[in-house]
Amino acid sequence: MAAPFFSTPFQPYVYQSHQGAVVPFQILGGEAQVVQIMMKPQEKIIAKPGSMCFMSGSIEMENVLIPENEVGVWQWFFGKAVTSVIFRNPGPSDGFVGIATPSLARILPIDLAKFGGEILCQPDAFLCSVNDVKVSNALDHRARNVVPTIEVFLRQKLTGQGLAFILAGGSVAQKVLEVGEVLAVDVSCIAALNTTVNVQIKYNGPLRRAVFGGDNLVTATLTGPGIVFIQSLPFQLFSQRIARAVTSPNMRENPKFFVQIAIFFFLAYVVIVSSLILTDA
Repeated sequence: MAAPFFSTPFQPYVYQSHQGAVVPFQILGGEAQVVQIMMKPQEKIIAKPGSMCFMSGSIEMENVLIPENEVGVWQWFFGKAVTSVIFRNPGPSDGFVGIATPSLARILPIDLAKFGGEILCQPDAFLCSVNDVKVSNALDHRARNVVPTIEVFLRQKLTGQGLAFILAGGSVAQKVLEVGEVLAVDVSCIAALNTTVNVQIKYNGPLRRAVFGGDNLVTATLTGPGIVFIQSLPFQLFSQRIARAVTSPNMRENPKFFVQIAIFFFLAYVVIVSSLILTDA
């Protein structure tokens, strides 16, 4: 059975590349999933660092710097990993590797050959790949697509003809857009999409709302043709909700915060003015 565009297969699936290579894999679990990939002798799998959960004894693991990463310096500057883990099976018998998600996420198997050899993903979406898959970063230089978060600039681009496994948070919906069909999505809920989909960024309200926070502030207007994978719970939103629960209330829930800030700036102003007066005297 060939691997579909998107699924959560609890039963084993078989991926067949355009060269004829056959790779069985199985996705286990519900929310924090694990993909188990069978490896024949001399086969290799590329994965993100720290994703290995288990593997057979014959598998060798190596952490390397990938030279194909086109903007690795920018990734390192903004705290992103610039290395990958390569799993090899040098033994005479078959082996397996279990690759786990780093958080509560679902694993989506993407056959790049069925997407025209290219797909755009959210930052850090790539989990692992089989056969011909190249991971790079697509920088959007258009001014209208600039939003106040670096994660939007560092969008991952997967190219090649192999099988890639990417991450998405919460429930995942797959939308197939016809030519000219328009779909509005919260920008943080886009997990992956075709490069044929045209993306326009729209601000829902004044830009000053970004300073004080605001849900659904930025909306992406997607125009087909192409396929879009939408996630219901992005990791960024999930982490923000956890932070709000374990830390002090945010600005909107704590009116005293504004009073405290005003008192702080007033006292700082008094100290600066007093020091200037004493200096002149």
